[in-house]
Amino acid sequence: MAFLLVDRITEIKPGTRARGGFTLPEDLPDPSPCLVAEAIGQLAAWVAMAKAEFRSRPIAGITGEAMFKEGVAPGTTFDLEVALESCEDDSILYDGWAYVGETPIIELRRCVGPMLPMEEFDDPEAVRRRFALLCGTDRPVTGFFGDAALIPRLDIIDHDSAKRLRAAVRVPTSAAFFADHFPRKPVFPGTLILDAKVRLAARLASEALDASRHSLITPTRLCKVKFRSFVYPGQMLEIEAEVVETNGFSAEITVTAEVGGQRVASARVEAGAREAS
Repeated sequence: MAFLLVDRITEIKPGTRARGGFTLPEDLPDPSPCLVAEAIGQLAAWVAMAKAEFRSRPIAGITGEAMFKEGVAPGTTFDLEVALESCEDDSILYDGWAYVGETPIIELRRCVGPMLPMEEFDDPEAVRRRFALLCGTDRPVTGFFGDAALIPRLDIIDHDSAKRLRAAVRVPTSAAFFADHFPRKPVFPGTLILDAKVRLAARLASEALDASRHSLITPTRLCKVKFRSFVYPGQMLEIEAEVVETNGFSAEITVTAEVGGQRVASARVEAGAREAS
């Protein structure tokens, strides 16, 4: 197990809602909030798969809005919650949250995941057993390791200072996360694509907002997140970030990802600056 982020399910109503938990590994350097968002999405997937009796599963499709309210740190345990507005044979629609105690960390709104046949991606019985394990104990079930989330290097290939950045990402031909994402159909996790886009957007925002005047510039909101097609081992991603608007303390940036000239993902990122002390 390397990329199964939900480590316990404490409450579930198939097709409707669930609560669970996820702990970031202590040895994970500079963890991405996108990983916590992935854990929320995986909890929603368990709700949908349980209702479908593990004959089908959702994949990443559209996120209407993702709000990053606080930063995340290695070793942090998050309480997760999802509520499904609909759970049909062809798709799910859900909202989700991650908390530390009473403090909201991440909120997802209007997330859509197309439902596809389970047998294309994984062994249905193996997934069923994993579900029973997650629901059957109060102790966390480890399924995620920090080295599974290491992002391939962003190589800058075009740079128009404070306006536009373009970078290349070589998807590895083999990696730990492919064992779980997915055993029968290895696919580069959309979360890692999104994280690469957010990192590129944050770098561009640092230029657009004059990072020398600020202590920290971080992503605060994502919207219009869309995954159009799968990205496979060994493919080359080209990611472009472009500033849409700035106001001195925040920047709005569009980010797209392409493979072979075909768009595979897009998003709009808002990055905010905190004043240096």
